[in-house]
Amino acid sequence: MAEAARAAEAATTPVPSPRRVGRQVRVPKTAELVATHLRRQIVRGEINPGDALPPESGLMEQFGISRPTLREAFRVLESESLITVRRGAHGGARVSAPDSDVAARYAGLILEYRGATHGDIHRAAALIEPPCARQLAIRHTSEDITRLRDAVAAEKATLDDPLGLVDAQDAFHALLIELTGNQTLILLCSMLRNIIGRANAAYAVGATDAKAQKAQALKGHRAHVRLVGLIEAGKADEAERLWQRHISSADDVVNAGGPKTVLELTD
Repeated sequence: MAEAARAAEAATTPVPSPRRVGRQVRVPKTAELVATHLRRQIVRGEINPGDALPPESGLMEQFGISRPTLREAFRVLESESLITVRRGAHGGARVSAPDSDVAARYAGLILEYRGATHGDIHRAAALIEPPCARQLAIRHTSEDITRLRDAVAAEKATLDDPLGLVDAQDAFHALLIELTGNQTLILLCSMLRNIIGRANAAYAVGATDAKAQKAQALKGHRAHVRLVGLIEAGKADEAERLWQRHISSADDVVNAGGPKTVLELTD
């Protein structure tokens, strides 16, 4: 690794070729190579969350690099929320667990740039979540049902707290996907729910008719309770249809009074 880093640090320009056989390949910067090496160690679990990285002097010697190059590598990993760096005599770099919230925030920025609407987000959720409800109705454990019932009980306890209810209902949606065990779906849905949660919170804060808001909250809660019953009973078709209607109706309510684009949530 140290030899590769030194070679990359020395190679500032591509080697000229007498014949162009393809597009020019950029030589990675030394800091990128070091960041890649450390990133792989973190992702593979060779360095655990909470562990401190070796002192800068040790890493500089290990990779054969300068302090500015090492700190540039640290900045790359900090931007990915894989490490936190404290400055000073008692500082240093400490490992953080990869967090889906980082992906959600970045995806949100891209959707903002592309002018995505809340309708886009809800339609995506409507394509992903109902089949998950169907899958759970076909295949679930008693522990799955217990966790779902605990989630709806947590919702019931927050029915008089609009913002608390937003969090509780968002947790129910997240749990529904989590119980499928599909890590790709879990990540994709966490990105969607991050944005939907902000839209729901904006709607809750901006709502002027408390009675109508409470009625809508109860309607959503009852849909969640009914879904758990359908899943437990193994009624896959009904569970999928119910969840499709539920997500579509939530889209109609939130978009009727809240921001219309993802960007408006951050203004």
